[in-house]
Amino acid sequence: MPHPFISREAERLVDGQAVTDGAGVRLLRVLTADLQRRLDPFLMLDEFRSDNPGDYIAGFPSHPHRGFETVTYMLAGRMRHRDNAGNEGLLGPGGVQWMTAGRGIIHSELPEQEDGLMHGFQLWLNLPAERKLCAPWYRDIPAAEIPTAPTDGAARLIAGRWRGQAGAVERELTEPLYLDLHLDAGDEEALEIPSGHNAFIYVYQGEVAVGAQQRGVKARQMAVLDNRNGSNGVSVRAEIDSRLLLIAGKPLGEPIAQWGPFVMNTREQVEEAIADFRDGRF
Repeated sequence: MPHPFISREAERLVDGQAVTDGAGVRLLRVLTADLQRRLDPFLMLDEFRSDNPGDYIAGFPSHPHRGFETVTYMLAGRMRHRDNAGNEGLLGPGGVQWMTAGRGIIHSELPEQEDGLMHGFQLWLNLPAERKLCAPWYRDIPAAEIPTAPTDGAARLIAGRWRGQAGAVERELTEPLYLDLHLDAGDEEALEIPSGHNAFIYVYQGEVAVGAQQRGVKARQMAVLDNRNGSNGVSVRAEIDSRLLLIAGKPLGEPIAQWGPFVMNTREQVEEAIADFRDGRF
């Protein structure tokens, strides 16, 4: 017999923090450093959304990374990527840019528009200790290559394997699930999440009720989902037309040592990353 669906609940709600990064880009930082252990293997989630060019036009000039992966998902606007490994790509509406910094990469992300709406997300996904010094890797995934997830509503499967469908990217060790779900008012979905994975929902439009307790999550709020025994997913109901991200992953359970764009397991490794960057070894 199939197992009954047992929903996780919203353990806590998080309002994003307004920050500036890069050359003055205004962002909403949703997953902050104090949540890195709780939401392991995820390190950060930013939302950028503005139709004021002054908020984004300067972009992110050349800067380094080591020890993790970045996943940039664009809803509106155009961003040009270049890095010191020779990669270059234009990220457009609906597209994803997946970059593995590994042992070290220097890249820039610069808007290729002078006005209009720039809207999207950047997620940082940790690498396990055994992969932190792997070769850098980069892939541009245009909107047309992102699979549709098998749901009643509109959904896109950016990463992971879900309901028998493979996402645009899969990772064996962290097993990230990254789903962009669009629900009409009144729609309800029972969304499977692997037991033991840390998970959260980020509502970027509308309002939804989460779990059997029907806890309300408003636009630009993140709901950290609990890890109760026996749960195999989360139920979500749209109070109004809504759009949300469901993100889950297998925790690494390893020490996290971060200094800015370097995420390693020990302070000594971070200091080595700083020295390698300073001395031109990236």
